[in-house]
Amino acid sequence: MKALQYRTIGAPPEVVTVPDPEPGPGQVLLKVTAAGVCHSDIAVMSWPAEGFPYALPLTLGHEGVGTVAALGAGVAGVREGEAYAVYGPWGCGNCAKCAEGKENYCLRAAELGIHPPGLGRPGAMAEYLLVDDPRHLVPLDGLDPVAAVPLTDAGLTPYHAVKRSLPKLVAGSTAVVIGTGGLGHVAVQLLRALSPARVVALDVSEDKLRLAREVGAHETVLSDARAADAVRELTGGRGAEAVFDFVGAEPTVRTAGAVAAVEGDVVIVGIGGGALPVGFGYLPFEVSVTAPYWGSRGELLEVLALARSGAVSVHTETFSLDEGPRAYERLHEGTIDGRAVIVPNG
Repeated sequence: MKALQYRTIGAPPEVVTVPDPEPGPGQVLLKVTAAGVCHSDIAVMSWPAEGFPYALPLTLGHEGVGTVAALGAGVAGVREGEAYAVYGPWGCGNCAKCAEGKENYCLRAAELGIHPPGLGRPGAMAEYLLVDDPRHLVPLDGLDPVAAVPLTDAGLTPYHAVKRSLPKLVAGSTAVVIGTGGLGHVAVQLLRALSPARVVALDVSEDKLRLAREVGAHETVLSDARAADAVRELTGGRGAEAVFDFVGAEPTVRTAGAVAAVEGDVVIVGIGGGALPVGFGYLPFEVSVTAPYWGSRGELLEVLALARSGAVSVHTETFSLDEGPRAYERLHEGTIDGRAVIVPNG
C-alpha cells in the first residue's frame, strides 16, 4: 500500500510503498477514507535528531476515519464495511483515567510505550490503518468522512478545552480565541453553540480573521502588540472570562495573560513553546492557567453529535495521498484556511 512517511530527520515527508498491514488478535484493519493534516506533525518533523522520541520511518496521520476492512481474532461489536472515526490518544484501557474514558490522560501510556497513530506508531496517511482495539472506534453514523476526520483532533481538542470553562461563560461574559486556523475556527463555533458569551477572535492573518467572522466571531482583532489593549477596550477594561490560545507561542501566551479577567481561565492549547508565569502579582487574582491535551472518548461522541446537528463544521481542503507533501508545505506556509485532509483511496 501507499503511505506518507517521515523517514529522515529534517527532510520532508515522502510517499512510499509499504506492506499491507494484517490485523492480529483484538485488532481492526480500516480502509482509510480520510486523514487530517495537523500542525502537530510539523512540530514533530521540526524536532532535532537528539532526543527524537519516535522510531523512523513513521507513517503520519493522527486524525483518521475509515471503513472496516478486516477483523482480528476475538474482535466483537464491529463489522466489515462499517464506517468509523478513530479516537487517537490511545491508553492502556485499565488505569483510573482510562476507566473514565480519559485515555488522553492515561497514567501508564509512557511506561508501556503506548503511542497514538501517527505519533509513534503507523498513522492514517496510508491506504490502510491498523487500530489496536475496537474501543478506539466511534461510529460515523452518516457523517461525511472528509467533514468528520478533523473532528477527531481539531474538533475534540477545542471541545475539551472549551467545555471546562463553560460555567464561567455566562450571559455578558467574553471568550477570546487566539489563532483561528484549524482548531481555532472550530473553537469559535463551539463557543457560539454552547455559550452566550461574546467571542473575540485574534489572528495575524486577515484571511483567518475573515474565516473567524464567517463562523461566528462577534469581534476580530489583529494579533499584534496592541491586541491586549484592544481586547481590554472591548470589554470595558474587565478582560475575558476565558482565553483559549491555539498558538501557544511566547507572544500569544503573553497576550492571553494580559487579557484575562479576575477569576478567568487561560487555556494554552497550542504547542508553540511559550510559557506563562504564574504567581502572586503576575496575573489577575485567581486566574487559572491550564494546558489540556486532546479529549476523552466520551467527548468525541459529543463532538460528532454536534456535527450531526449542524452546530459545528470544519472548513476543509482535500489532497490525494501523492499530494500529501505539498499539503504540509501549504500548512507550513499558512495558506490553508481550516484543515487539510488527505483522501488516500480517493
